Amino acid sequence: MAKARRGSLSSRHEALRYFHQLSATLPRKLVQTEAIMVRRGSPSQGLFSKDNVIGERGYGVVYQGKLINGSPVAVKKFLRCVYAASLTNTIVSPDAEDKPRRNLEWKLRLLDYWSCAAQELSQTSRKFINMDDEIVSETPVQASGSVDSGKKSNVWRFFKKIGKDRDGIEKAEYNFCHHEYKIGKNPKTKNAYGTSHLSRHIVSCKSIPLNIRFDDDIEGLPTKIDQNVHRKKLAQAIAKHDLAFSFVEYEGIRDWINYISPTIIMPSRNTLVSDLQMIYSTEKEKLRQKMSRIPNRICLTSDVWTASTTEGYICLTAHFVDENWRLVSKILNFCQTIPPHTGTDMEAVLFNSLKQWGIDKKVFSITLDNASANDNMQNILKTLLCKQNSLLYDGEYFHVRCSAHILNLIVQEGLKVAAGALFKIRESVKYVKASDGRKMKFKDCVQQAEIEEGVGLKSDVPTRWNSTYMILESAIKFEKAFDILSVVDGAYKDCPTNEEWSLAKKMCEFLEPFNETTNLISGSSYPTSNLYFMQVWKIECLLEDNQTCDDVVIMNMAFRMKMKFDKYWKDYSTVLAFGAILDPRLKLKFLRFCYKKLDPSTFELKANEVLEKFKRLYGEYINTFGGSTISQSSNQSPMSPEEGRLTKKSKMVMKEFREFDCETQTFKDKDELEIYLKEGLIHTNEDDLKYDVLNFWKISEDRFPTLSVMARDVLSIPITTVVSESAFSIGGRVLTKYRSSTLHEHVQMLICIRSWLREFVPNHDDDEIGEIHEEEVSTATMHLPQHS
Repeated sequence: MAKARRGSLSSRHEALRYFHQLSATLPRKLVQTEAIMVRRGSPSQGLFSKDNVIGERGYGVVYQGKLINGSPVAVKKFLRCVYAASLTNTIVSPDAEDKPRRNLEWKLRLLDYWSCAAQELSQTSRKFINMDDEIVSETPVQASGSVDSGKKSNVWRFFKKIGKDRDGIEKAEYNFCHHEYKIGKNPKTKNAYGTSHLSRHIVSCKSIPLNIRFDDDIEGLPTKIDQNVHRKKLAQAIAKHDLAFSFVEYEGIRDWINYISPTIIMPSRNTLVSDLQMIYSTEKEKLRQKMSRIPNRICLTSDVWTASTTEGYICLTAHFVDENWRLVSKILNFCQTIPPHTGTDMEAVLFNSLKQWGIDKKVFSITLDNASANDNMQNILKTLLCKQNSLLYDGEYFHVRCSAHILNLIVQEGLKVAAGALFKIRESVKYVKASDGRKMKFKDCVQQAEIEEGVGLKSDVPTRWNSTYMILESAIKFEKAFDILSVVDGAYKDCPTNEEWSLAKKMCEFLEPFNETTNLISGSSYPTSNLYFMQVWKIECLLEDNQTCDDVVIMNMAFRMKMKFDKYWKDYSTVLAFGAILDPRLKLKFLRFCYKKLDPSTFELKANEVLEKFKRLYGEYINTFGGSTISQSSNQSPMSPEEGRLTKKSKMVMKEFREFDCETQTFKDKDELEIYLKEGLIHTNEDDLKYDVLNFWKISEDRFPTLSVMARDVLSIPITTVVSESAFSIGGRVLTKYRSSTLHEHVQMLICIRSWLREFVPNHDDDEIGEIHEEEVSTATMHLPQHS
């Protein structure tokens, strides 16, 4: 090293303060705030305890609570520079090529306090020495300005100024032990006290805050706080809980975080957006890789939504069974669509999304509502995918209509019969909820009628039939209270008559099975395609039976609803009937049973027609996955230790025996279906939701390798668009009148991250696993446009 000339600096501490002050002129990525370089046995060793250095060789470079490990050569050069800085006022500038190569979190809180040594520096010319010990240049260092240095120091995170004492000397108090120290200037000598004594107290004080935890195995070292992990979890929380980007800049939030741990650095909103973009890119690539690895195809749902800002968004969701046989539902895109929302425009958006995700040749089906634009869109998309041979069976089973929408249309048609009674009940509920005074008066009526208070009155959305059922169910309970209210409140004019209340009770009883079916088929965490056939058959039987009901109103309701049923469900969806066949509790026998109940003369014909179509689709899978045999993976087993000790001749005998065993017990892929259908049904006492049909195919994958792939595709078909519509509930919280200026790409980023970080767990109710509240799920379930 070139001989360093001594300056007027009196202590090593002052040299380090100068070094910190000039760090702003060094490469930004290399020196961010303060830098202290240490090694065991170095001149700087006295500033640190023995355990303050991480690394097997005892070398390290510390940045504000982090120790950077580099190559021994690079670190030695840093140490020589520090040694020079401790002897002279010559300031050291490390070379950019000697940057440390990796970061380790430093478990030492005292190093975070060294920035308190930063002092205002007057304009001087100081020499810079590079790693090769050559004088490179002389650069004037600008003063940091006239801002009070005390306010810039990190020491003031732990001290507060308490004013002057009797002698006129300003004092500062430590926040935890309340020890007082002199600060500012001595009124007599005019010398500054500085802040070094404050930083030394921080290091030595044993009044550790309660919010600083300590490792059990390392005495005196706080639990490490990885700033990168902190920022990542913060960004994830922002996305999960629909918080604004400015949340991280709220003064109260920053004060709270600073109280928890002063070493935590809160990012700015721009840094937060960058972190979210990084998470978005990372999670998107994970999902893309996940979809590329699975052998099965991917089912889609899509819907269009108009935000409170009057902007249109289209949501595309993927549904598939992953490698662990879990049903996965993830939002792929939530992008803005420019009017008009024609079928051609929506097709272009969806096809472009499929291309970006690399799944345009792995699509099995798409579930849509009954809007005419959707019909046009799926026709164009199906034609385009068929031209590139991307669909099975020429796309015959590509389009699936949303069962929840169809059921909504069927029930709405029946509700028209009792429109008068429904109108009075709705108006009665609206009247009571219009003001606090009316609510209090109605509460008195409830107590007078001696009605137990439980679930109160529920509001109704006329376009959602299940909310109509809920308002009927809640209002019937308060029939007597409404009668009393009509007597005590002269302004209440829409009280239903006794006949209308009786009609409401009959309607509520009649609609109860429809409500159960709606809740069952609207699940998203479990397969629903195997439930379709049974639920639709139950509805048809219910309507058939009530067409001969003695009650004229119920009979008329059933008649009108049956007409709407025949329009959409006269011919059951074939591909969803396949779901019943692939349910080991049902299989083809259940189809024959249901068809026979409806029409004994044609049940065999209908069941055989479904079976023939099932076989043709199954043949497509055989052509795709080849003619492998079942026994290859299930019958072979590892060689036992005893077999390992057999002679060569004996091993040959055992090999021939295995081949003989395979020939007598195996069958070709084309026989998988026959064997599966001939096996007996699985009888369980579990209800529809608790039985895990995917688990059956998981444990049967070795016996039915090709049929299990087909089961993956069919059982992952969503029979409703609930997941896409639930995304609109999230979008309603992301885009509000207070956050209407959020960029479109940021809206998609937030909603997609929320979906990707959320995992569905099989065999649990959605309201227990989702982050959407039960009320919002119910809303999203029937957030449906009306189509005739």
